[in-house]
Amino acid sequence: MIPLPSGTKIWLVAGITDMRNSFNGLAAKVQTALKDDPMSGHIFIFRGRSGSQVKLLWSTGDGLCLLTKRLERGRFAWPSARDGKVFLT
Repeated sequence: MIPLPSGTKIWLVAGITDMRNSFNGLAAKVQTALKDDPMSGHIFIFRGRSGSQVKLLWSTGDGLCLLTKRLERGRFAWPSARDGKVFLT
């Protein structure tokens, strides 16, 4: 388990993300579409079109981490908003 520093916020990125994007593409989406800083230390979670895959982008201070999870069955529940971000508590 990876401990999160206190004050770390987790954001669901609404809408559909192209899962071919990697570090640079997802960081650019955080900057342009969300008007946020990908190096802020917060976690940004992106979902693909099929709903079976998510990618998490997280800056740890010395670089970016990109974590991927793909479900064999089912889909991740996601907010119905088409753009923006949703804060998880």
